[in-house]
Amino acid sequence: MLAVMAATMLAVVPVQAQEKTGVKPGFTLQPGTARIVLLRPSIRVGAQSTAGMFEPNADWTQQARENIGRALAKAQGQLGNTVVDYVEPVGADAAALAEYQALFDAVAQSVIEFQFFPGNRLPTKKRKDQFAWSLGADVARLPGLSGADYALFVTTEDHFGSTGRKVLQVFAALARVPVTAGVHKGFAGLVDLHTGELVWLNADLQMGGDVREADGADKRVRQLLEGFPGRPAAATVVASAGR
Repeated sequence: MLAVMAATMLAVVPVQAQEKTGVKPGFTLQPGTARIVLLRPSIRVGAQSTAGMFEPNADWTQQARENIGRALAKAQGQLGNTVVDYVEPVGADAAALAEYQALFDAVAQSVIEFQFFPGNRLPTKKRKDQFAWSLGADVARLPGLSGADYALFVTTEDHFGSTGRKVLQVFAALARVPVTAGVHKGFAGLVDLHTGELVWLNADLQMGGDVREADGADKRVRQLLEGFPGRPAAATVVASAGR
């Protein structure tokens, strides 16, 4: 069921959309008051073919996973609250986790398209103080989340433009036809495990940092966690300076 919901919600997001942050009205998180579980990041890295198709690259993805993992480990101590790594389940529970990660991605993309992008804004999302999105209360039933207050979802996806794609972009520009080379997007979201509500989201469709390199992964994580609730002011200043 969750997989169907995720597939239904996925849509083409306008390329004009830029980095945005959304917070549920009234939500605040004070340092030292919550236990946050960091789920294993969803990471996809590959090439973008001449036709614009995604071609996954296992080596690049593994490099990115290791680099982002180290960058997140360094960042965890600067978020103001207790952040622990999630112990991944196996079997049917692992499948359920994958469905929730896919649902989070779909919700994040829907927030970008239908709330962050003014031209497509839904009637129910037009008010500036409106931010009501949810993964459903059952997300808290995933094993290993007992006793936690929030779950932190992280997704990054990179399609590096192939030579053919870049050549096509040049010729398309001569014909004044817009063709992009490369996709670099990421989402980080905080979900309240007591309600299933998405209380904070940072989403960027034009992220920086080559995640295949350690420095690039550090930059990506800084961007993903920019504006994270409950982060001490000093840590926020350091993170902003490193963008």
